[in-house]
Amino acid sequence: MSSGYTGAIFDVDGVLVDSPHEEAWRESLRELMEGPWSDIVSQTSYTPEKFTPALYHERMSGKPRKAGATAALEYFGVPDIDRRVQEYGEYKQEMIIRLISEGRFSAYDDAVQFVVDVKKSGIPIAAASSSKNAKLFLERVDLSRFGAEGNLHGYFDVDVSGRDFAQGKPNPEIFLTAAKELGVDPSDAFVAEDAVNGIQAARAGGFGALGVSRADDVDALAAEGADVVVTDMGTVDVAALGRHELVTTS
Repeated sequence: MSSGYTGAIFDVDGVLVDSPHEEAWRESLRELMEGPWSDIVSQTSYTPEKFTPALYHERMSGKPRKAGATAALEYFGVPDIDRRVQEYGEYKQEMIIRLISEGRFSAYDDAVQFVVDVKKSGIPIAAASSSKNAKLFLERVDLSRFGAEGNLHGYFDVDVSGRDFAQGKPNPEIFLTAAKELGVDPSDAFVAEDAVNGIQAARAGGFGALGVSRADDVDALAAEGADVVVTDMGTVDVAALGRHELVTTS
C-alpha cells in the first residue's frame, strides 16, 4: 500500500449534481399510468404520492436504467413487467434529456470544489456513474468559479459512466474498471457515493468509501461501512488523503 491515496472515484448523480433523475422516474411513471397504462392502474398498488423520495433512494438510486425501472414496477406490482420495463426506461430517458436541456439541475458546489481540490493535490480522478446521462450533466458544469478551467467532464482523468457493465452496483465492477483505467490499486483509491448500494460496491471492491449524505441517510451509509459520512464535502480533510486517511477537518 502506498503512503497515500493515489486515485479518487466519484459517482455523479447525488454526489456531484442534484440531478432530476428522481423527478424523471416519478413523472414518467405518472404520465404512463395516467395515459398508455391507465387500463392496468387498478391491478397495481400505484398512486402518485406513493412514489416517494425514500422509494427512489432505497430501491432505484444508482442502478442502471433497466434495473431501476424493474425495481419501481415490481414495487407497485405492475403486471407484464418484462414488456413494460423497456417502455418505462425509454419514456424516462426522453424526459431526463428534456430536463437536462432545460437546465433543470444544479451542481453541488461543495462537491465540485472538492473534486478540484483533490486533483490539485495530485490525485487522479475518475467519474463512475451508472447513468448514461452523466456526461451531459458534467459538460454543463463550468469550473471557472472553482479555480479551474473548462467544464467538469473535461477535468476528469477517466470517465467510465454509462457503460454496459455485466453487473451493476452493489457489484464493484464499475469502480474496479475506473481504478484499472486510472492505473491504481483499489486499496489505494477511494469512492465518493451517496447511495447505499454504491457504498456496498466500494467496500466489495476493497476501496475506501466516502459517504455523501444528500437525503438524510447518514446512518444508513455509515451502517454499510463507509469510512466517513459527510453532508458537506468541504469538510473532508484533503491533506489527510495524502496519509491514506478519510477523515473530516472538524
